Amino acid sequence: MPSPTVPRGSYFEAIDDHRYKPTQHASGAWDPDEQHFSPLGGLIAHAIDRHRAGRPDEGLLLSRISYDILGRLALDECEIRVETVRPGRTIELVEAVVRIAGRPVVRARAWFLAALDTTAVAGGPEDRLTPPESLTAWRISDVWPGGYVASVDVRPVAPPRPGRTTAWISTPLELVGGVPVGPVASYLALVDTANGIAARQPPGTWMFPNVDLTVHLHRQPRGAWTGLDTSVTFGPTGQGLTSTVLHDIDGAVGHASQILTVRPLP
Repeated sequence: MPSPTVPRGSYFEAIDDHRYKPTQHASGAWDPDEQHFSPLGGLIAHAIDRHRAGRPDEGLLLSRISYDILGRLALDECEIRVETVRPGRTIELVEAVVRIAGRPVVRARAWFLAALDTTAVAGGPEDRLTPPESLTAWRISDVWPGGYVASVDVRPVAPPRPGRTTAWISTPLELVGGVPVGPVASYLALVDTANGIAARQPPGTWMFPNVDLTVHLHRQPRGAWTGLDTSVTFGPTGQGLTSTVLHDIDGAVGHASQILTVRPLP
């Protein structure tokens, strides 16, 4: 099925080794003057990759990354600083902090584990999603505003339902203009979309932004599509949870979770 018409360009432009300027394509769904977290999550993973590049422990693989969103993500220049918290040859912990206008707005921690041959014992659910090439694009911009939402190609496996949607997400845009980005960072740049594809309530009447995102990977994703098998639950006291089985073109690669703050709009 043909893709919808989408803009070209990038979500960020690099200013120097640590500073990036978001473009209008990165603007958020709740507020166009804020950044959507999805491309920023990919940018953080890219900054972590750059921090670790060329080191002798490159055989380690990203196995978990958790992001805590500490404040408003203004659509403005951001600085990302990365440090190794726990170095090691088989296990390593890395932390990244994003600052906007000098104030920390995101803190992320990533665990890297040694790459070993465990083919003999590998196993798990074998389900694969219907390939995206055979699916029809969904105009999710009819539900959500913002430059980021307008930039993505969303292809549901079945008709979206409140609280339950499975869909493929892709984008023609570069994450950072003119800069090569690794496949895992590119994949992660689309994962935060999960909270928007399976909204339980219309975003014009209720708010349910996530304050975190945690991704666990049992296999490194590949390909240009991020598959999201997503369920959303709202509790009775203002909390919600978005839970997603993550897929690439070969099958499941891991899980993602987002805790939500649920509140009615005035």
